[in-house]
Amino acid sequence: MSGVTSTPYGGRAAPVMLRGVYLKTLRDLRRAVLGWSTGLAALVLVEAAVWPSFRDMPDIEDLMAQYPDYMKDLFDIESMTSGLGFLNTELFTLLLPALFVIHAIGRGARLVAGEEDVGTLDILLVTPISSSRVILDKALALLTSVLVLGVALWVVTLGASLAIGMGIDAAEAATGALAQVLLGAEYGALALTVGAATGRRSLAIGAPAALAVAAYVLHALALLVPEIEPWQELSPFHQALAEGPLGAGLPPAFGWLVAGTVVVTAAGCRLLDRRDIAAPG
Repeated sequence: MSGVTSTPYGGRAAPVMLRGVYLKTLRDLRRAVLGWSTGLAALVLVEAAVWPSFRDMPDIEDLMAQYPDYMKDLFDIESMTSGLGFLNTELFTLLLPALFVIHAIGRGARLVAGEEDVGTLDILLVTPISSSRVILDKALALLTSVLVLGVALWVVTLGASLAIGMGIDAAEAATGALAQVLLGAEYGALALTVGAATGRRSLAIGAPAALAVAAYVLHALALLVPEIEPWQELSPFHQALAEGPLGAGLPPAFGWLVAGTVVVTAAGCRLLDRRDIAAPG
């Protein structure tokens, strides 16, 4: 392609176009990221505000001991007597992972399949950008958005801990936030790749969501059923959450989440490159 090209992806010349996909995708995501960051901050602050009342309950240890064993195993309830254990149980082992996965899948499904639905993907692919570069730029923008959520989570967790006296330090808060980022990034990349392979936004949402539910069920059941335990390490939820995640340090299992994201994104590059993108009729 020669001459000056005007497209939705910002740039008049090819060099500008090469960085336009990433920047435009970030601009498209900015409102969602701001809204989700605000919601996450409010959620953590509300939950942290409950901690002093919970901490000061009489006979709290006796109360924790009354929970069924499967609840203790699944949510580590007995650790709730500390501020770190309280947030782990209340937020970091179920609700926050679900929110990060939902955010990442929803955004990832829009980035290719959503663009194909509205007829802008074919315009992008006739520019001098390779389809692999399109996927990589969009994946990087998605990762950036999830990382921003993680930073917001880290800041508010640390701030709440300092304000209320929960005893969570910066490193512990960082590992808890990193676990959510890595988990969300893997499922977001999967949504992006399914969208690249099929061009169908419904599948790009449904397939990763179903796999996420199955992975969490595997993680949970393996804590209760000894026969399933050998398979537990295959679950991304186990890889992200098994060691805490608040205060977990940097477990080796985090490496599997990174590897999974890289492999799935690479698959998306190949799948989009092999598929014909039809312009809307």
